[in-house]
Amino acid sequence: MDVEDGSIGRVAVITGAGSGVGRACARALAADGFAVVAAGRRPPKLREVCDAIDAAGGRSLPVQCDVRDEAAVTQLFAAATDRFGRVDVLFNNAGIFSRPTPTEDLTLNDWLDAVATNLTGAFLCTRAAIRQMRDQRPQGGRIINNGSISAHSPRPDSVAYTATKHAITGLTRSTALDGRKHRIACGQIDIGNAATAINQDGKAQLRQPDGSARSEATMAVEDVARAVVYMAGLPLEANVLSLTVMATTMPFVGRG
Repeated sequence: MDVEDGSIGRVAVITGAGSGVGRACARALAADGFAVVAAGRRPPKLREVCDAIDAAGGRSLPVQCDVRDEAAVTQLFAAATDRFGRVDVLFNNAGIFSRPTPTEDLTLNDWLDAVATNLTGAFLCTRAAIRQMRDQRPQGGRIINNGSISAHSPRPDSVAYTATKHAITGLTRSTALDGRKHRIACGQIDIGNAATAINQDGKAQLRQPDGSARSEATMAVEDVARAVVYMAGLPLEANVLSLTVMATTMPFVGRG
């Protein structure tokens, strides 16, 4: 089989696909013609996403996976290739927001949980994707990392989340460099205030640098998905290394 003659088509693996940004991107990539492997920790949510994709005429596979678990990540990519034959795109989207906590009060367990999910999980998936993309024919693929506005500017009391998202930028750049010899491109999308359940669809009271808390402007999660589809659809000769998509009036430019 050959992806170039259309017998396989493009295949995308999405982590954290059961809700929010991951769910929107799974459906958008499927609508753009990708076969979607929807990975996450909650099988019923993954099944909902895949049922919607299949009902619309797409191809999908739900795979329960905790990205912190090396064996589970290996099984994820084995399931993807067993079903669809290759992997063309990995969207490293799985992540957690740490509970807002002053640095001096953050427990080691909370720190390690954020690092394991947001950084180690992205590394494990990246490593597995590189191995698959290196060895498949045609060779190559694309990795897209979900960074954050916090990869540039932190919120108060967010040291664990902010540190991991800054680290994702390093992972992105190293992967973009090291992947060249295997025709693997890597880029990062930094998202600011997409309306999801995590931020209560824009109703959450978010801490501000002056100590106050207030709601902030949001954008539709589908706007993020459109940006990911654009990045995923580029030929491997082109790469978006860094893209910021944000609610226009959120307090980022000039934050603080």
